[in-house]
Amino acid sequence: MKRHQSLIKLSKDHHDGLILAQLIKKNSPPYKGLPSDIEGKREYTINFYSSELKKHFEDEEKILLPVVKNINPEIDTLLDRMLDDHKKISLLIDKLKAGNDNENTLDQLGNLLEGHIRMEERKLFERIQSVCSVEILNQIKI
Repeated sequence: MKRHQSLIKLSKDHHDGLILAQLIKKNSPPYKGLPSDIEGKREYTINFYSSELKKHFEDEEKILLPVVKNINPEIDTLLDRMLDDHKKISLLIDKLKAGNDNENTLDQLGNLLEGHIRMEERKLFERIQSVCSVEILNQIKI
C-alpha cells in the first residue's frame, strides 16, 4: 500500500533506522563508510539515537499516537507494542552509554530495532491507513 503523505516522514526515518539496525548486528558486513569496529558502532549508535531516533520516537508518541489512539483495537495493541519497544530501545542505549557488553548490546538493539521498524511499516501504518479516514490521516502533522 502506498504510504499516505502524513506518514511519509516517519517511513523515511525508518529507512535510516534499518541501515543502523543492519550495521550493528553481529557479523554485519561493512556499510558505505560507516564504522566497522565495536567502539565505532557504539558511538555512532549513541549519536544516531540522540540526533535522529529520539525525535522520531517523540513524533510517534506526541503527534501520531494521540490522533489514532482509540480508533481501532488492533491499532491500540500495535501502539502499545510501539511504546514498549521505544522503552526497550532507550534502555539498550543507556546500556551502551555505560559501556557494558557492547557487542551483545549492539546485536540486541539491531534485532529489536529491525523488528520494531518492520512492525510499524508492515502492520501499524498499514492498519492506520486502512482504518482511518483521510480527514483523520490529515491530522497527523509531522
